[in-house]
Amino acid sequence: MQQATDFLDETHALGELIAPLSDADYLQETAFKRWTIDMVLRHLHFWNTAALLSVKDEAAFQALVSGLTDALRKGALPDHERAHFNGLSGRALREDWLAMARETADVFAQTDPSQRLKWVGPSMSARSSITARLMETWAHGQEVYDQLGVVRENADRIRNIVVLGVNTYGWTFANRKLPIPEPMPHLVLTAPSGEIWTYGDAQADERIEGPAEDFCQIVTQVRNIADTGLSVSGANASAWMEHAQCFAGPPQSPPAPGTRCLRS
Repeated sequence: MQQATDFLDETHALGELIAPLSDADYLQETAFKRWTIDMVLRHLHFWNTAALLSVKDEAAFQALVSGLTDALRKGALPDHERAHFNGLSGRALREDWLAMARETADVFAQTDPSQRLKWVGPSMSARSSITARLMETWAHGQEVYDQLGVVRENADRIRNIVVLGVNTYGWTFANRKLPIPEPMPHLVLTAPSGEIWTYGDAQADERIEGPAEDFCQIVTQVRNIADTGLSVSGANASAWMEHAQCFAGPPQSPPAPGTRCLRS
């Protein structure tokens, strides 16, 4: 699966970004819920581990996620993840996370993309599972890039996230118990390479146009629409960009304008 390679490439990009950091630097708080860089990496590491076990050892996967309900109810997921890794932190955490990501990518690359895998919620295909890992790595990586004041250089592998955003158009509204507005807006997005990606039927009155990375930032909720370069026309398009959520779980709200931006 190309998605396995894309996941690993995105992981390596984040790994290279933080390679110069000292152990103390990992304690910096990002703009995402005051999570430190340590907390971001432990979160990615935990769920990469879960994805790997869902392929290799279903019993071990069930054991790993068995205590999550209580942690999620209490809002203590970072504490649960920290305990799982015995407080692993800093550069040692980075190395462990990278090693697990490489193994995860290798296993998924050899897995039937249509194979159904257990998950915390509904089961999903192997392709969807590794795409979700890519999406989370990219999305949580953004708060690290922002914190370190680095402008991210995206690659066309973000098309996986664009597709995920398009595929969750209906979910965005259904998850909020809202009617799904039709038609879905026409997307005209410029890829990092300069290629133009289009989705949905061409229409002048319902249209979203601009950089593909900005669309990805909206559907992963790492930016407010006001802090992007997207041009949005139409009621359906405006509603989508206000509520867009390409990840599972209860409805979440995007950050307020100006709160999730590059640190200077």
